[in-house]
Amino acid sequence: MRLLLLSDRESPYLYDYYVPGRLAEYDLMLSCGDLRANYLSFLVTMGRARLLYVHGNHDVNYTRNPPEGCECVEDRLVTAGGVRILGLGGSALYNGGPFQYTERQMRRRLFRAGWLVRRAGGVDIMLTHAPPRGCGDAEDLAHRGFEAFYPFIERFKPRYLIHGHVHMNYGRDLPRVRKIGETTVINAFERYVIDV
Repeated sequence: MRLLLLSDRESPYLYDYYVPGRLAEYDLMLSCGDLRANYLSFLVTMGRARLLYVHGNHDVNYTRNPPEGCECVEDRLVTAGGVRILGLGGSALYNGGPFQYTERQMRRRLFRAGWLVRRAGGVDIMLTHAPPRGCGDAEDLAHRGFEAFYPFIERFKPRYLIHGHVHMNYGRDLPRVRKIGETTVINAFERYVIDV
């Protein structure tokens, strides 16, 4: 199954310079947040694949105008093509906005998610907005990842953790793919493709 991963910046290749059929090869699209709702609606309309998303810290407009034809998987575990996907969007709390969480709040969300994962017999993909702390995040408060992800990853061993939030064009030499034990951590900034 071919997955198109999206986050934080619209891809001119998929939008401004779109060519009919360009999205046909993807079986599933996953958005890690901070993309305009009409961009996601465009992709799901032009492609043949289902599009699942979580909230980024800037997705306040989604509450009034969610992406049409797309499915929010926030605090849910869904199965697509046999792949179990858990959605945990949002970032670290830095200015009190929506979709921002303290470590304690994220631990509570993960505790509830653990029940969903056990019921489903495991999880293949954690779809998040923020990365784990120290694994592709930054030092400023707004772009710090979550320590709370580590015990969850260690216990449930998802095959992938796919995140956004930290832009690849921030001027640092950021690797897109990293590992935490058996889990591959991928920064989905703009667009990235994986085969599962």
